[in-house]
Amino acid sequence: MTVLKIARMGHEVLKRIAAPVENPQAQEIAKLAGDMRDTLENIAASGIAAPQVFVSKRLFVYRLPEHLIPPGAELKPIPWRVLINPVLEPLSDEKRPVGFEKCLSIPGLHGLVPRYTRVCVEAQQLDGSSIEITASGYHARLLQHEYDHLDGILYPQRMKDITNLAFNSELGDRFYIPRDPALFVE
Repeated sequence: MTVLKIARMGHEVLKRIAAPVENPQAQEIAKLAGDMRDTLENIAASGIAAPQVFVSKRLFVYRLPEHLIPPGAELKPIPWRVLINPVLEPLSDEKRPVGFEKCLSIPGLHGLVPRYTRVCVEAQQLDGSSIEITASGYHARLLQHEYDHLDGILYPQRMKDITNLAFNSELGDRFYIPRDPALFVE
């Protein structure tokens, strides 16, 4: 198991647009994806993008384990997925006005972020095959959050009101039991 170091806000790798992966079936891409998965397992998180581990490539790894599904959310667990060279398209102009998000690259903080309610993502997988994912609610938020990393965007850049950026310790029950569980992104 290889646990990778995570880049923090302010590092240049998080500010730039990541390069496409030339060969999704390359051994180094499989190793990178495996190490990213090990890193997520180690910290019990849902998703991570390659730029967050200092690799400026267009790929991210995510899953939605049962223990990270907010109480009351009508979600099913999502198994591990590796999305390479993803293309994300909103399926409508509708955005939820706000949703709590936090990020491995911005430890200890989270904020309220508007996101599209429904998206479609087309990507390649490690075996070179294509995958298309249509997602809504929490799943759509998670995909948008990870996709933003590939374009050098961190969630505070999406916030409409920076006064809604807070330390995790200051939100108390509002953070752990949101009124609308579909708004919560881990």
